[in-house]
Amino acid sequence: MKKLTVSILFVTLILLGQAIFISAQNTLSADMAAAVDKVAGEALAESGVPSASVVVVRDGKIAYAKAFGKAKLEGGVPATVEMRYSIGSVSKQFTAAALLMLQEEGKLSLDDKVGKYIPGLTRANDITIRQILTHTSGYQDYWPQDYVMPPMLKPTTSQAIMNTWAKKPLDFEPGSTYQYSNTNYVIAGAIIEKVSGMPLMDFLQKRIFAPLKMTSVADIDKARLGDTDPTGYFRYGIGPLHAAPKEGPGWLFAAGELAMTASDLAKWDISIIEKSLLKPASYAEFGRDTLLNNGVSIRYGLGVSVGTQNSHHFLSHSGEVSGFVSQNTVFPEDRAAIVVLTNQDASAAAGTISNGISRLLFRATFASAEARSEQAKQIFAGLQKGTIDRSLFTDDANAYFSDQALKDLAATLGSLGEIKSVTQTGSSLRGGMTGRSFNVSFANGRSFRAWTYEMPDGKLEQYQIAEN
Repeated sequence: MKKLTVSILFVTLILLGQAIFISAQNTLSADMAAAVDKVAGEALAESGVPSASVVVVRDGKIAYAKAFGKAKLEGGVPATVEMRYSIGSVSKQFTAAALLMLQEEGKLSLDDKVGKYIPGLTRANDITIRQILTHTSGYQDYWPQDYVMPPMLKPTTSQAIMNTWAKKPLDFEPGSTYQYSNTNYVIAGAIIEKVSGMPLMDFLQKRIFAPLKMTSVADIDKARLGDTDPTGYFRYGIGPLHAAPKEGPGWLFAAGELAMTASDLAKWDISIIEKSLLKPASYAEFGRDTLLNNGVSIRYGLGVSVGTQNSHHFLSHSGEVSGFVSQNTVFPEDRAAIVVLTNQDASAAAGTISNGISRLLFRATFASAEARSEQAKQIFAGLQKGTIDRSLFTDDANAYFSDQALKDLAATLGSLGEIKSVTQTGSSLRGGMTGRSFNVSFANGRSFRAWTYEMPDGKLEQYQIAEN
């Protein structure tokens, strides 16, 4: 249910348990597959998360599918790619897609007010369906915790959740702030049922899962996964793993009710790449960044985060329910996707694995970033001494680096000592050039920002420095 932010970890490789391949239409090279194995194995070894099921899509096809570690610690049951994992808040994009389908049929508009379908909620006649899908409504989240509270062990209903949390005063004025809230998607699910006249899962099965041949999907809002699926785990701090409690029926609903194999989730990702299920206009809405009332971007579309990673456009979401964490990322223009499902809650391994694999998929881009960082470091080190390699620069930049400029830079930067690290922090396009920014750090704790503009022929039109 929660949306997790995680970092990349690199540690000594220890492969956990048995890893099993399934056939794929377009396989990764042996070197690339081995590198993905290494990323997954290291992440599990470092985090202690029992297992992961990983699928990589390339060229619009499943190219890699493998499971690592133990699905059940009791008896040492190995994870396999046929096992279903709870996907938590990754479920939200299916809810959003269902509403887009109903909009395509003219049965509603995302700009309709919530009160048209679910009257009686706080400010329901001021809040739109689009605002609940983008978490800009102001409705308070009913489950921000990363554990299951005692009341959640008992059954509930979507109406009870709305009565308790969606009839409170709003946390903020609609459209003024982004604040992640599972309550929004309970309301969204209730609207789907009201407009379609069908239970939510029946609608999803008929309109999404069956057409995409996603045969493994389970509704864990009704019951826990079966004996042949992984056990979900949790731990207190860095203590031993324990079987996670199961939320009571009704708590997950349209916000996090789905479980499936990683390969079935990849089928959904492929449908996004191919734009095979919705109309082009709907996919545009699905992945469009949302702007607040003041024009500020929130980098969130309809049930997906949106952004770029080293100039690669992505749609992404993580998910967490009791005992499970997932990460699903699609790179539509690159026709690639990464699915990682794990069986321990409040853990970072899914995101770590996903980020590590994305670095491998776009290795050329990252290699370029690393090369540019090294170049930026060498230029900075030269300026500390009052020298530059003028062959790297355009005529304009060489004019900028006058004798006075080099004298000033050497006098102020020379005493900083040896550079500790230089890391590229961003890139952009402007004026026919590629702009790059770098963080330059020193052992004494001081750090500087360097930013460049690079011409198409590789020469630098600009290299400037300021202290952070």
